[in-house]
Amino acid sequence: MTAATSASRAPRTSRRAVQAAETRELIVAVAGRLFAEQGFVPTTIEAIASESGVALQTVYNSVGNKAALLSAVLDAAASGPHSPSNVLELMRKRTAEAADFDALIAVLADWFVEVHRRTGPVVGVIAQAAAVDPAAEKLQTARALQRLERYREAAAAVRARGGLTSGMSDADAAAAIWSLGHPQAYRTLVGEVGWSVKAYRDWLVRSLGAALA
Repeated sequence: MTAATSASRAPRTSRRAVQAAETRELIVAVAGRLFAEQGFVPTTIEAIASESGVALQTVYNSVGNKAALLSAVLDAAASGPHSPSNVLELMRKRTAEAADFDALIAVLADWFVEVHRRTGPVVGVIAQAAAVDPAAEKLQTARALQRLERYREAAAAVRARGGLTSGMSDADAAAAIWSLGHPQAYRTLVGEVGWSVKAYRDWLVRSLGAALA
């Protein structure tokens, strides 16, 4: 194979990859809208394919089944304008930039406000779906455990900035962050009780600061 042949093939491969990514993004966006409008159970793969203008098999090949679609919708909502960076990369960067304990607590509080405002609708769909669909229930559990595990990094960062002086372990600190920053807490306090977003953030700063100092 000549160098010229290799060079001519590379752009085609790149275009295919771009087209595949764009198709996946479209499917996930359509799935998110239909899940929000109709709910998890009434929304079918066939409807998602039709609304996306693609073949049914393309949905399965690009993303997967309904639970995989729901997972992808959650990922897209969490990343938001930061896509294609994923949440873990984003938070590692923000954590590294936090100069001290107070700055890191602010980073955590700001993130919970930002992410819950974007993911609130899909988290609600997942909660409803988990009650009737085993795959959705498995997804809900897996994501909760994933958040708990990732908060160990935040706990270690808190310790490095002078926190956890009470003797709290990193595992306990991760559980505290997980509990205070749980999506359901935001849904209840802001969505149901009627707190303002500012009141929610202020509560997070006070509560996280007290728990992790």
